[in-house]
Amino acid sequence: MERSHMRLTKHATVAFVAAIVAAPVTASAAAPESVLGMWRTPSKHGVVEIVRCGTSICGKLLESDNIRSNPDMRDENNKDEGKRNRRLKGLQILGGFDRDSAKWTGGTIYNPEDGGTYKATITPAGADTLKLKGCIVWPLCKTQTWTRIN
Repeated sequence: MERSHMRLTKHATVAFVAAIVAAPVTASAAAPESVLGMWRTPSKHGVVEIVRCGTSICGKLLESDNIRSNPDMRDENNKDEGKRNRRLKGLQILGGFDRDSAKWTGGTIYNPEDGGTYKATITPAGADTLKLKGCIVWPLCKTQTWTRIN
């Protein structure tokens, strides 16, 4: 009886260790899903909603200091003159991302302040924080920290 108890204890210990080792792998595999939701940007108190777009994600600009003061504000800084009449409120500014392990890569971010579109990577940095890196050309990149809005 003592021998079977030792085997049971040994199996329980192995199962417990396996669960502990597997937990970080499971958490990092699910991490890209945590980008979905409403996010506050550091620039002009922007609010961006990130949603699923097929197998990718995309994000729309919902608010900013400029939009709050002028809800009908247009995309007047766009480098493409044909797009300068678009409303900023509801404008898709994130798109084209591919899921890559614990982050989203290969996408773009549009900056209505300068009218530029940049290559972008989104990396979850905790349940309520995103690191969004936009690059003209590597290494000319800038990283912003976005905070989840509950």
